[in-house]
This record gives sequence, C-alpha cells and structure tokens, in this order.
Amino acid sequence: MATATKGGPNGEGITVDDTEYIDALQQFLVHHYLEELEAILLAEDDLLHYPLQILFAEFLEASPPLAKLLYTQPAKFLPLFDDAAFLAQGVVLEAHKHSGNMAIKENVHVRLNVSGSAMECPETHPSIGRVRVKHTGKLITLKGTVIRSGGIKMLEGEREYQCTKCKHRFKAFPELEAGNIVRQPTSCPSQRANACQGSSFKYIEDSKVCHDYQEIKIQENIQALDVGSVPRSMLVILKDDLVDFVKAGDDIIVTGILFAKWRPLYKDVRCDLDLVLLANHIRRTNELKSAIDISEEVIEQFEQFWVRFKDNPLKGRNIILQAICPQIYGLFTVKLAVALTLIGGVQQNDGSGTKIRGESHLLLVGDPGTGKSQFLKFAAKLSHRSVMTTGLGSTSAGLTVTAVKDGGEWMLEAGALVLADGGLCCIDEFDSIREPDRATIHEAMEQQTISVAKAGLVTTLNTKTTVFGVTNPKGQYDPYQPLSVNTTLSGPLLSRFDIVLVLLDTKKPEWDKIVSSHILSEHAQKEKTNGNDDFMGFWTLHMLRRYIHFVKGHFRPVLTKDAEKVIASYYQLQRRSATQNAARTTIRMLESLIRLAQAHARLMFRNEVTRLDAISAIICVESSMTTSAILENVGNVLYSSFTDNPDQECILPRKYVASIFN
Repeated sequence: MATATKGGPNGEGITVDDTEYIDALQQFLVHHYLEELEAILLAEDDLLHYPLQILFAEFLEASPPLAKLLYTQPAKFLPLFDDAAFLAQGVVLEAHKHSGNMAIKENVHVRLNVSGSAMECPETHPSIGRVRVKHTGKLITLKGTVIRSGGIKMLEGEREYQCTKCKHRFKAFPELEAGNIVRQPTSCPSQRANACQGSSFKYIEDSKVCHDYQEIKIQENIQALDVGSVPRSMLVILKDDLVDFVKAGDDIIVTGILFAKWRPLYKDVRCDLDLVLLANHIRRTNELKSAIDISEEVIEQFEQFWVRFKDNPLKGRNIILQAICPQIYGLFTVKLAVALTLIGGVQQNDGSGTKIRGESHLLLVGDPGTGKSQFLKFAAKLSHRSVMTTGLGSTSAGLTVTAVKDGGEWMLEAGALVLADGGLCCIDEFDSIREPDRATIHEAMEQQTISVAKAGLVTTLNTKTTVFGVTNPKGQYDPYQPLSVNTTLSGPLLSRFDIVLVLLDTKKPEWDKIVSSHILSEHAQKEKTNGNDDFMGFWTLHMLRRYIHFVKGHFRPVLTKDAEKVIASYYQLQRRSATQNAARTTIRMLESLIRLAQAHARLMFRNEVTRLDAISAIICVESSMTTSAILENVGNVLYSSFTDNPDQECILPRKYVASIFN
C-alpha cells in the first residue's frame, strides 16, 4: 500500500512502520464516520480545507492504545490521522464508484473534540495559569477568552528539494519553534545502503505548499481566578480551516499541541522560550452558556414555585428579590432594578436592519455606605459573563479596544466593554472616567457596537453588553437640582441609562434601628422564623443564576393592549410635565419602559406583558425621577422596603391611575 509523505509540525516523514497505524485509523474512520466522509467527497470545491470532527471519547472506546499514543505523541499521530482520512476517502469512493459527483479532497484535517471524554480531567485540561513544562509535546485542552485576534497570513508549509549528487527528492518543513523558518538540511537524508553524503541541493519549482495562518491570544476567565490573581494569557496558532473562526471577546475551548517557541531577537533583551498552543480543535462556548447546567429537574422546580404563588405572584417575586444581596436589609426598588437589568428585554429588529437593544443599563448614585458596591459585586456574580473595572483606572482604550504593535504588525486587543459582550460590564466610580473617555461609552451603550479607527485598522466590534455604573454625587446632593448637576454626567449619557437610582443617607431614627438590628442579627446568626423559610433556602446564588439564564433564553414576552395603554399614557404625562428631568424624558424613556416591562414579565415566568408588569416598570423609572406625585420615597430609594402583602396593597395611588386613563 502506498503511503503519503506529509509531515507533522516537527517535520517527521512517514516510515513503513507507520502504515499499521494508518490502516487502523483508516478503518476507524470508515466504520464510524462514513456519512461525514461522503459529505466531504460530495463537496464541490477541491481546494478548500475540510474539517472532519472526531469525538475523542468514541476513539478512546474503539482503540485505547492508539488514543494513548495520540495524547502522548500528537505531533506524530495527528498527521497520520490526516493521511488516514485521505486514504479513507479512497475506500468510500470505491464503494460509490458509480456516483459521478464524488471527488477525493487533498486537504482534510481531523479535528478532535474532547468534550465528554477522559481528556477533560485537570491533568489534560489545566487552566492557562497552571500550564507547565511537563505539558509540552502533549495534547492538552485550554479554556479562555480571546483578547487579541491577529491578521490572517500565509505560511509556507513544505518545500521540496533534490540532491544534485544522487537525485533523491525529499521535503523540508518549517520549524515552529524557530519562527516558521524552513531550513535546508546539511546532508542528504536518503536512507540507502551506501550513504550519499551530498550537501548540494536544488529547489524544485512549484513544490511549495502554503497554509492560512493566524495567531490569537487567549486569557483565562476572570471569574475562575482567586482574589488578587493576575489572569494569565497564551498565544494560540490557528491554521487552515480554523482561521477567522473566533473574534476578540469570544469564550473558547481549544485543544492542541503545546510547544515552546523562541521569542524574536531584540537588542538588549534576553531571548526566552514562550509556550504556544498549536490548535487542532476550537469550540466556541458563547452560545452554550445559558444551557450548560439547567436540567429538566431544575426547570420543574421553577414551575412548582410559581404554581405555589399562583394566587399572589408578587409575593413570589419578592421572595426571589430578597435573595439578591441578602446581607443588605430592604432596598426593594434597587433589588428589583438589579433583577430587571440583568434579565433585560427583547431585542427588536426591523426590516431595514435597524436594531433596538434589549439590554438595560443601570446607574446607582448615592452617599458612601449605602451598599452600592455590594450590589455591583453581587450582580457580577449573578451574570454568566462579567467584567469589573473602576472609572479612575480606566481609559477609553481600556474600556473599548487597544491597538498593540506585535512583531512589526498592529493588532487590536479587546477592552472591558468588548470582553463583556453578551454579559455585564460593571464600572465602579463611574464619575471618575475622564470626560473625553466618557464619549466612547455612548456608542457602546445605545448602538451596541464600537467603531475603531486606530493605526490603520478600521473596524466595528460588538458590545452587546449591559452597563451597571455606580457613582457618588458631586459634593452634597441637592434634591432641587437636576441629576446632571448632582453627578457631573452629561444629559446624553444619563438618557442612555434605563434606571438611575439615588441612595441618600438622611437621618431617620426608625430606619437606623431596623437596619442595625438586622446587621447585628446577621452576626449573631439567629435563626429566622419565616413562613417562606424553605423558599429562602431554595434561592441560593447558584439557583438565581440558573433562573436568570433560563428566563432570558426561554421567554420572549409580547405587550398586551392594557400594558401598551399604561406605558403610552405615562410617557405622554412625563413629556408634558418634564422640567427638572428633561435629560431623562426622551424617546429613550419609552423604549426603557418597554424593556423593563418585558424583563418584569420574564421575572414573573410568563410570555405576556400585563398591566402589572407595565406598572412595575413605571415604579422603577419613576424612582429615577427627582420629583414625583406618584411615589413617597422618590428621589431616594434607600428606604424602600419589602411589604408583607404586596398583592393586596394598592401599588399606585388612585389619583394617578385616574390621570393615566383620562
């Protein structure tokens, strides 16, 4: 049987002994992946690179000795697997000889998917910070976020030479360790009885084989790190069909061969070895996040919870809200706002391609010691993907995207808002962001993109993120002044926040007594005797995360006529009477009301936005106003507490409801 002579990353040619391995691998592919091979044979373009996805768990079950060799010597056995795929096409084609549409493809690459196999153990699936020398040359799997995506280049894969003395032809391969340099051998590699010893070689024209080549940089997930740890990063090399598969901000799981690469030589700089991963398989986990750990049993528990509170749904909602930041007493409006912001509304797309965002933004303005940063940290834990930053240490480049020069080439490195794409971006000390840097957030918050023109790189990046900002008021908060004066934030920026809540620490003896007794009882670890104790224990942080993920992905609420009427009437009322809140009462307020009403419907576990949802959205927005004839604690939500019977109590005064429908 004729064997191919492709080489691996280190340039090994295939010997006669390897034919046994190729036969075994070929039989495995024909037996288990016949349909995939037929699909490749039926494909039209002969020059494309085709991936053949192999489940490692299936391969391990079929041939444990070969699977072990593939793990310990991937540089040798992965090219053999590619050759086996090439030969397997011939076997399948022979069985379909009467089909005229099939053609053997030269460029088929076996991609090993290790999910669900023994390769997911800590030894073969370490975090990026725990990769050591013992892993070099092995097949390992790493998980991280793409922070830098380089340009696509052309890489010379192999070159053919002929010995001028004995006319022997051989191939030379690039050395990845030395920066992809193709070195000419010093002596003729022909394995004859009489050694040739020739040292003069002729390059054979048109024998060069090139590959697509891209370098990306991945960083370990910030949520998985201990406090005080610096996130480590690693360079990953993508070739052929894997290039341009991921972009900055994507969460990926990548399997490949770990090897050491010399750094480029610079004057007065020590030349070190860097660990680099040559990727074999990439899996994006952006789409999988919400469905990873929500079982049917958990969904059934959510449904049973709402069946229990079918007659008094607001009481059930309040039990969920009390589980948000349980160490903070009361603050009902803030907890409701945090829940609605994390859940978000439904994104609208019209026929012209215009998008109306579904993500809500929240700003907390308040005195020191009112629990703002506690809510910020808790919201970051609740979100499946979150980035924490402070305004004082953030520049526009750090928030959006940085242009980095690497090896004479400019690349874009993702900032906080891009890394939080599809999740939550928490910005503490929001007012400390410098004025020029603040303008970069405008586009990211409303259009959910960032347009970049840096160092000759002109592009647009997605920032489909929820922004949760926290700030202190400028000096003493003046309730008679508009919010833009009290916070030094401009009107255009304030109008982009769906909810702006003010927490003022005014002197109130009754409230101080309740809060102090709550804090002391927390420290004394007294057992609470409450009728809803079993449910308070049910809504842990982990369960809250699951619930928010589930309702975001499962429900797409639609507005009813009653809800539309309430929202439209309230918006018109605000437009007529807007004097102090002019920066907030724009058309964006109407969109905010719709988003918040949809989020409340999701929180209540339903697909229909009722009048109750519209009124709850109005409560949140009205709490953002400086003055109001509707709510008691407006302008200061610090004293908003949970009521005992929310379903029986009148939510809004009668005169307001009458004014809406007149």
